[in-house]
Amino acid sequence: MSDLGLAAVKAYGGVAQTLGNLGAGKEAQGMQGPGFGDILNSAVGSITGAGNAAETAVTNAAMGRGDLVDVVTAVAAAEATMETVIAVRDEVIKAYQEIMRMPI
Repeated sequence: MSDLGLAAVKAYGGVAQTLGNLGAGKEAQGMQGPGFGDILNSAVGSITGAGNAAETAVTNAAMGRGDLVDVVTAVAAAEATMETVIAVRDEVIKAYQEIMRMPI
């Protein structure tokens, strides 16, 4: 696998690990670690990195300097990263809506 493919896989892995830490369940009083904003910022950064890697792979392939396998790998990694973040976003929205439906 090329350096570009590895970068895309690492970007996806970083988002998956960051988002996986959300379910770690920490006590409210002793909560330490990144806040929600930090996690969101990291996820958006990973999406950007994966998108840039895919864009670079497509450009290299168009110029005859890249391999089609690298393009497909980078695009698939970017897509998987985006789908992961969208799934988490949807769950956060569902949780917010459920909280808003709770009686006071």
